[in-house]
Amino acid sequence: MKKNNLLANLMLLAAAIIWGCAFVAQSEGMEIMGPFTYYAARCYLGAVVLLPVIFASDWAKKKIGAYKEPTVASNKRTIIAGVSCGCVMFVAAMFQQIGMAMGTGSGKAGFITAMYMLIVPIIGLFMKKRVRPVVWGCLMVAAFGLYLLCITDGFNFRTSDLVVFGCAIAFAFHIVVIDVFSDVDGIKLSCIQLAVAAVLATVFMFILEDPTWQQIKDGWLSIAYAGVMSSGVAFTFQVLAQKKTNPTMASLLMSLESVFAVLGGIVFQGDVPSLREAIGCVIMFAAIVVAQIDFPKKEKRVA
Repeated sequence: MKKNNLLANLMLLAAAIIWGCAFVAQSEGMEIMGPFTYYAARCYLGAVVLLPVIFASDWAKKKIGAYKEPTVASNKRTIIAGVSCGCVMFVAAMFQQIGMAMGTGSGKAGFITAMYMLIVPIIGLFMKKRVRPVVWGCLMVAAFGLYLLCITDGFNFRTSDLVVFGCAIAFAFHIVVIDVFSDVDGIKLSCIQLAVAAVLATVFMFILEDPTWQQIKDGWLSIAYAGVMSSGVAFTFQVLAQKKTNPTMASLLMSLESVFAVLGGIVFQGDVPSLREAIGCVIMFAAIVVAQIDFPKKEKRVA
């Protein structure tokens, strides 16, 4: 595996860990405020946190002579990329929140959402992006692992499940859109997408909820983690890492979010998984590891 690909995969793994642990923060935050209020607050904070990072990055590039003055065209493309990613990311979050509010449990929602790892390569086929057969096999195995991990009380299809599946489709397109705009500055793209998602969430927040500053104060710790780590750091890792790896591998690695959500529950909430859930985690890890291996191609014998 190339060094750049290894670093990119480690960044995606770190993002999955951060997002997995964020389920704990999110569950606590939702007890204090509405979902759109919480989402708006974390996205605003994430965007603000990235502003000094952008300035520091540009300053560092100037010091080593690697800075390129952005053109009107490059600025326009960065803005288009950020707005596109922000809109898709918000739509994904909205589908997930509405579906869960309609009755889909968190475990089933986690499983359905993670199905974006199967949707990404399907979308890639229409964009002429080939996927190695072994990766297809690992995707199926990982999906089975996810089923064991998330679905513990049977899978009965409901209307709310279909809504959550819309979230999986949107997240798949989010990964693909980031890949399309892999040539733009990753940190700036991440900052813009968070700002756009925050503005959209604010609109729905005032329409559907009754937000107060007291809610923000009471849930500041949860918002801080989700805003700085989950939104600011993890989404930036995703954007930067996808410059060095393909969308299918990115989706497979990020699906480990569900595994780390279970581990986060063990560490921070004392929720010990069942044997079934533990087996699901092991199967997912195994599928991820196998997918990283570059198996040698069989050489054709010449008669």
